[in-house]
Amino acid sequence: MTHPIVDKDFLVEKRIAKSGFKFSNWTHVVLSDFPMDVPRKKGGTVKVKGFIDCCEIKQYNLLPMQGNNMLLPLKSSIRKKIKKEVGEYVHVRLFLDDSSLEIPEELLVCLADSRLAQDFFMTLTESNQKYYVDWILASKSMETKVARIVKTIQRLEQGQKFYDWPL
Repeated sequence: MTHPIVDKDFLVEKRIAKSGFKFSNWTHVVLSDFPMDVPRKKGGTVKVKGFIDCCEIKQYNLLPMQGNNMLLPLKSSIRKKIKKEVGEYVHVRLFLDDSSLEIPEELLVCLADSRLAQDFFMTLTESNQKYYVDWILASKSMETKVARIVKTIQRLEQGQKFYDWPL
């Protein structure tokens, strides 16, 4: 790995955001004084890999905030691994991640069987492809994984992006 772009301790925070009539809780870390020379993608996001305490992350997007701060969302799966709560500190060590999305072999095989699904999948942004891949990989059993792949293929054949349908 190259030189880290972030390597220090940060406070775990929670923010309640209102979107229309819905509220959402964001548990996150604010990466203050983020280096300005780090290349950003469309929308100001930065794809990183590295560690939050002992939990390895890959292909993880930082979200832009005002000034030169970035928001590092802490998914519940990460919070469970690091066993940290709001108000505690975590050590964040991040590197730029220029790797391409790793698509599971099972999904690739099914996409190859459905030209329509494959063609639509290839038109999606990498982040939308990642939503599908992460949803499939989050399966705890093989039955769930198979069901999610089948549902993914069906939705792709209908030209639906990940958030165009309820899960």
